[in-house]
Amino acid sequence: MRNLLIKTALTFALTAPAFASGTHEGGHGAEMAKDMMEMRAGMMGNAAQVDRTIEVVMRESDDGEMLFEPGSFDFARGETIRFNVTNKGQLEHELVLDTVEGNAEHKAMMAKMDMEHDDPNSIRLDAGMSGEVIWTFTNAGRFEFACLIPGHYESGMHGTITVDAEMAQADENYVAGKIKKIDAKAGKVTIIHGPLVNLDMPAMTMVFRADEATIANMAVGQEIEFVAERVKGKLTVTQVK
Repeated sequence: MRNLLIKTALTFALTAPAFASGTHEGGHGAEMAKDMMEMRAGMMGNAAQVDRTIEVVMRESDDGEMLFEPGSFDFARGETIRFNVTNKGQLEHELVLDTVEGNAEHKAMMAKMDMEHDDPNSIRLDAGMSGEVIWTFTNAGRFEFACLIPGHYESGMHGTITVDAEMAQADENYVAGKIKKIDAKAGKVTIIHGPLVNLDMPAMTMVFRADEATIANMAVGQEIEFVAERVKGKLTVTQVK
């Protein structure tokens, strides 16, 4: 009887850590994962300290490609960003912020079994649903946002995030402007703006390209601060605040 009790106690002692560590959604394992994310891509942001709000759309194209719109972001170290994420596709999608290596590791795990994230750097949405991720980019470098649901990354659902070392460097590229005209169907917006220092262009009124998510949050007569860059040879609004 004594031997049986000893064996029972030993079995419980060996198996107890597995219960204590938790699952993908909580426990000690989740705390360790959160610490790792804080070292790599930044940390969970404070809603009261948001510097900018970015609209992100997740969808599928007619030819089967899976997309994020916009497909890339440029932030400054220390910025707190609210990502307003909307799933306009027909399938379930997610957005996960991490390094390229971190997403690759996580994607490999999800290929073995579909795990739903419940971390501050991610959100999963059914078709037609919306949600948000608030994130502070504490580290400079190159990061990635991606959908890690099996098969989605391979179908094109990932993009790059570049975080500059200094906030001032990013702010220099913003220019004040006023929206004169919007052609949502053509993906164009006409803006009366000040000098575009990063493009070495004087103040004038010009037509810019913009993606669907950006145009959806614009209105004629609206005063904005924006960044314009050359994307595939076209002057494009890449950031708005």
